[in-house]
Amino acid sequence: MRPPARERVAFVLKGYPRLSETFIAQEILALEKLGLDILIFSLRRPTDRRTHPVHSEIRAPVVYLPEYLHRGPLRVLRAWWSVRRWPTYRATRRLWLRDLWRDFTANRIRRFGQALVLANELPGDVHRLHAHFLHTPSSVTRYAAALRGLGWTGSAHAKDIWTTPDWDLQEKLASCEWLVTCTATNCAHLGALAPKGRVELVYHGLDLRRFAPMPAERQPRKGASVDDIVTILSVGRLVEKKGTDVLLESLARLPGELHWKLVHVGGGPLAGELRQRAVRLGISNRIEWRGTQTQTELLSEYRAADIFALASKVAEDGDRDGLPNVLMEAQTQSLPCVATDVSAIHELIVTGVTGLLVAPESPEELARALGSLIVDPARRRELGNAARLRVCAEFGLEGNIARLAAKFGLPPQEGDFSGAKAASCA
Repeated sequence: MRPPARERVAFVLKGYPRLSETFIAQEILALEKLGLDILIFSLRRPTDRRTHPVHSEIRAPVVYLPEYLHRGPLRVLRAWWSVRRWPTYRATRRLWLRDLWRDFTANRIRRFGQALVLANELPGDVHRLHAHFLHTPSSVTRYAAALRGLGWTGSAHAKDIWTTPDWDLQEKLASCEWLVTCTATNCAHLGALAPKGRVELVYHGLDLRRFAPMPAERQPRKGASVDDIVTILSVGRLVEKKGTDVLLESLARLPGELHWKLVHVGGGPLAGELRQRAVRLGISNRIEWRGTQTQTELLSEYRAADIFALASKVAEDGDRDGLPNVLMEAQTQSLPCVATDVSAIHELIVTGVTGLLVAPESPEELARALGSLIVDPARRRELGNAARLRVCAEFGLEGNIARLAAKFGLPPQEGDFSGAKAASCA
């Protein structure tokens, strides 16, 4: 184990730990292994009952800020009573009031209260704040950093970029020291709003040691009979942007003579509505709703499936996927992916080479793509193998985490992730 870096960094997260944010936990663990000393501040307590194995490996302590100020009034009052005497308080309050004028919401008030607590309770050996997501966590981080006179940095992902007003993004991008984002699409959008050179592309990447190759080739199922059923897997929260409604509509359009089943992994607020939609479409008997799963359980699902499908779309409020990690995870298992050309998915899937891309919100086109792969196991194998080679070559954790480590001032080092590519892609 390498000695910790001199600089201790406080990571500010909206919630920790979360099953849907494995990429953040993976990044934290990798940075710890490279010597970064991390303290986690979470704006809310976990709602998931289970965690991934990676969470148990992370050493960073966690401090939970009051999610709602009225639930921790004494803590907030103590923080304000202390912080109000600091020479930075008045300027930071003016900054917040200017934001509040443009965003007069309870959420904006709550962000300042959380920032007071964060600033007051931040240990003296923390020299930088780092926010994951450009919406609420970055607001709290920005105010707290101003109060403490510290620099702050950030990571931007998906919803936080596309549902935050441009004025808010511009203020934060002008304030932070640097920001990384996980897709070229995000980078172009944010780069147009930021000072030159402020935003950099760093893919999340996968720790390929957790995704060893399939131990054997899949059976060449064709969906020709009840004894030859093709399994389609989809993984994602049951929220609008994941397009599960579109996927269900496409499945209902598949030819009746094809034998298939859908396995869905993930929970969310639309679960009941989508189950009812499947009933109305007459396909509910072909669907297995598995709910949330750990990364270990999910690996077994990838290996048992024949096709991976994700019908992402842009939600009414502008929310959309970035580059879903589940697509990369599926590809490590040589699982052919059918997805929609939304946001940055085309940065991963080269249509016709490493998977199939279709237009978003087009059940007919999605059905044709799925149908073509159901009956053609050789094509599935070709796409899946090509996808595995590309994701291992370009989207592994090793190279991408090295770039992020350099942003935190960690010296170039080898060992923790060396060999992961060869071990997983041989």
